[in-house]
Amino acid sequence: MNKKLKEKINESLSSVLPITIIIFILSVTFVPIPIGTTIMFLVGASMLVVGMGFFSLGADMAMMPMGEGVGAQIFRMRNIWLAVFVCFLMGFMITVAEPDLQVLARQVPSVPSMVLIATVALGVGVFLVVAFLRIVFQISLPKMLIGFYLALFVLAAFTPRDFIPVAFDSGGVTTGPITVPFIMAFGLGLASVRSDKGSQDDSFGLVALCSIGPILAVLLLGIVYNPSDTTYTSVVAPEVATTRDVALQYAHECPEFIREVLFALVPICIFFLIFQFITHRYAKGQLIRISVGFVYTLIGLVLFLTGVNVGFIPVGHLIGSTIGGSDHPWVLIPLGMLIGYYIVNAEPAVHVLNKQVEEVTGGAISQRAMRLALSIGISCSLALTMVRILTGISIFWLLIPGYGAAMAITFFVPKIFTGIAFDSGGVASGPMTSTFLLPFAMGACESFGGNVLIDAFGVVAMVAMTPLITIQIMGLIYSRRALCANNTQELTDLTYSNPEE
Repeated sequence: MNKKLKEKINESLSSVLPITIIIFILSVTFVPIPIGTTIMFLVGASMLVVGMGFFSLGADMAMMPMGEGVGAQIFRMRNIWLAVFVCFLMGFMITVAEPDLQVLARQVPSVPSMVLIATVALGVGVFLVVAFLRIVFQISLPKMLIGFYLALFVLAAFTPRDFIPVAFDSGGVTTGPITVPFIMAFGLGLASVRSDKGSQDDSFGLVALCSIGPILAVLLLGIVYNPSDTTYTSVVAPEVATTRDVALQYAHECPEFIREVLFALVPICIFFLIFQFITHRYAKGQLIRISVGFVYTLIGLVLFLTGVNVGFIPVGHLIGSTIGGSDHPWVLIPLGMLIGYYIVNAEPAVHVLNKQVEEVTGGAISQRAMRLALSIGISCSLALTMVRILTGISIFWLLIPGYGAAMAITFFVPKIFTGIAFDSGGVASGPMTSTFLLPFAMGACESFGGNVLIDAFGVVAMVAMTPLITIQIMGLIYSRRALCANNTQELTDLTYSNPEE
């Protein structure tokens, strides 16, 4: 086996194993799960591990260098209108290809899937242009975020209540395993062309802005469609009694995900070939490496998406509905915290972000520190989501104070932490959120007698919000320690330069 691939699979095993153990323990204690469903879940977990390994290696070999090259080339374009058009086209095309968005669109009632997907893609395309212009003209990211989020909450006041959680969820799912590696590398490429002091800070923030566009676009769609007659169809777990039934279930679903991933990657490959034909940026050896990376990405995403959709959705819904309908539904809160703490490490795009943060900061912000801050944030978000399901409080009572706190902290942390934090919010809400946490919340909400569209939808939005606070708090701690270290060093230098004093 390829040494790098083996390393990636080992990394993914360490990420997926904790959540797998938690669910397996639940299946033999509090939530009895049929043996066939348990086997289906374990097969899905195995596919998840191998798929994440292939995907991570593929992202390193193909998506990252391609995105960085395109970003650097676009920044050098003399015709800014052409650069704007390319940015919009790239953002629209990659979003249409995002598997997470397709998963969410299939679960949203009333609005046709392709209408929702096109609306979200339009929002990402427009806001990728906004992110590009921000870097070109060096506009402050915190000021832009405050302005756009204020506009977002004002618009939400005119949107049907049933549609608001879906709109906020759409902003989280757009930044998934296809979008994140490319957009983050694209930002790095844009910033690398600049040689000024703030270029490193501006390499982050693209994912943050691209997460706002879909929310605004879907809120507008909700006003136009006025989907007040929305009805939700409950998740029905497939009946599997034997290992043969499990194999048939995976064999039946796998071709669908192959088509989805091909639908995602083929347009990107075509775009890359056109880009290479015009610019001749990459040498023959680089093209071979990128081609192999695309193959790894294809294999990884097919395995990953098949595993989470077939193996995790039924189990997530079953666990949520069983505990929600029990005599002690409050158990959902600590259980949600525990699942949230570990499940974020199973998100493939999180590994891409953590690695890039460590590289850009020269190791000052380690992957371990990022993982801890994200785990704490997602743990809190799942606890708040379960509280919302059990009490029925409006999502605005959580989102408005949460985003308000996140915006306030931006004035006290280094700029780079603001970009990293808001990027982290989008990255953390990936396929594991839409295929396990959302069914988990839906199952709990159904059993407890809540409104699924209002109370269960919104879990992706909550997962996207809390990292904004925890990562920036990490930034405050980091900057305080750096300040103390500098003061200590200055005092030492002063002492040695004036020994008599």
